Amino acid sequence: MSDRIMLSRIAVYAYHGVFPEEERLGQRFYISLDCRLDLRPAGESDDWHRTASYDQLADIVVTVATGQRFHLIEALAERVAREILAGFPAIHEVSVRVEKPAAPIPTILDGVTIEIVRGRE
Repeated sequence: MSDRIMLSRIAVYAYHGVFPEEERLGQRFYISLDCRLDLRPAGESDDWHRTASYDQLADIVVTVATGQRFHLIEALAERVAREILAGFPAIHEVSVRVEKPAAPIPTILDGVTIEIVRGRE
C-alpha cells in the first residue's frame, strides 16, 4: 500500500537528553510522521471519519514529547510510534523522525536526526 498521511516537522520545546543541561534548559525538537494506511475509503466517501485525523496525530506527538522526559530521542520516537499504532487501527505502519537541531556535541552540524519505522506485528 502506498497511501500516506505525512505531518512534517511538528515543533515542540522539551527537556530530552542525557546531560543535566538538557534537562534544565530544554531545547526545540522537530517530529515528523509518515503514516501508511488505505486512504481509498476516505477519498471515495469524502468522510473524515474514514481516515486518521491529522489533528489527533499531531496531538499525540505533542502530548508524548512534552509529557515525559526521555534520555534518548530513540525512546521518544518509540513511544510516539506505539501511541499512534494503538490509537489508529487503520494505520498499519508509521515512520517517526525526530530532529534535535541543538544536540550538545562538539561538532559544527545542523542537527541530529533519527528515524524509526514500526508496523503491526
